[in-house]
Amino acid sequence: MKVIVVHASCGAGHTKAAQALYAYLKNRDNKIDCSLVNVLDDAGKLFKYSYVAGYATLVVHAPFLWYLAFSITQAMFLRRISRPIAIFLNRLQTKKFSDFLIKENPDFIISTHFLSSEIAAHLKKTGNIRSKLLTVITDFGVHPFWISNPTDLYIVSSAFTKRQLLNERVKAEHIKDIGIPVDAKFYSSYSRKEISEKLGLEPDKFTVLIMTGSFGIGPLEEIAMELHHEVQVLVVCARNENLYKRLKQRALSNVKIYGFVDNIYELMVVSDVMITKPGGLSISEALAMELIPVFVSAIPGQELANIVALKESGVGMYFKELTEIKRAVLELKENPRELMRLKEEVKKIRKPDTLEEIYHVICQNCTGASR
Repeated sequence: MKVIVVHASCGAGHTKAAQALYAYLKNRDNKIDCSLVNVLDDAGKLFKYSYVAGYATLVVHAPFLWYLAFSITQAMFLRRISRPIAIFLNRLQTKKFSDFLIKENPDFIISTHFLSSEIAAHLKKTGNIRSKLLTVITDFGVHPFWISNPTDLYIVSSAFTKRQLLNERVKAEHIKDIGIPVDAKFYSSYSRKEISEKLGLEPDKFTVLIMTGSFGIGPLEEIAMELHHEVQVLVVCARNENLYKRLKQRALSNVKIYGFVDNIYELMVVSDVMITKPGGLSISEALAMELIPVFVSAIPGQELANIVALKESGVGMYFKELTEIKRAVLELKENPRELMRLKEEVKKIRKPDTLEEIYHVICQNCTGASR
């Protein structure tokens, strides 16, 4: 059975979801010939740059412009203009990816980005491939670009996401609420004491993890300064080197500073609360680790929808003021019963079997695939 997992290297979430799924399928079944592909690898240089650098520039430096573009392409009355333009550019700039899919004609294409889903769906519609197309929506909200016919199955993260697809006239039999794929290590069991000792932390001290994705945007420094006298603080600066240098120079007590890390699951193990940007993958990883999320620095558009979805399930708090963030964290520190109540709400919506369920979806549908 041939499976191609496709992502786009714009925003870490799409890539991390694809990597998690690829690794799981490779290890789960040696009968699966699995490949991991970036839809932007062979795209036109300007097109690729607009997706990668353009996205980063807008969300970091001009979030209003990002929200404007998001809203224009989402608005129902503008879709007749925005969608055809996007589709034309997508097909024009990803011809090598289309040729690759036609040549490989895999049994399954699993896409974690709407761009690759749109290209694969078009090839199915025109009869150029016979693959089954599974689209993994990596946010809790649904922008209309995610919807491409004929997609065989949309894999979603919540009942909220499913309702949005139903409202867009996607049939219920084409939607499966089984979660966003995260690396299997986020669902493993660990000793908080052992990991704390390994990281040089106090295991019994209330700990707050602060991270806002690969860009390290938002008031991380200010939050650390507000909290460090009260709790143990872990700050992940990711690629924000200036933030890393400033925090190092401040040498705040009770604060551990990290750059770009590959052991975020360990930092989650030793934490009680995570202050984070509400990206789909960040949320899913936090839920997997039964960690209470407090949201900051939401990207207008998809991440605001993520907050709405989580609030519907009684999980996640969103604050814009530092005083509100500090108050919420300290209330949880002083009220262990409320902390445990929130953890129970997290357990209700976490989806520990996402990877295995996607594997079973593939197995159940393999007889109808291209081979």
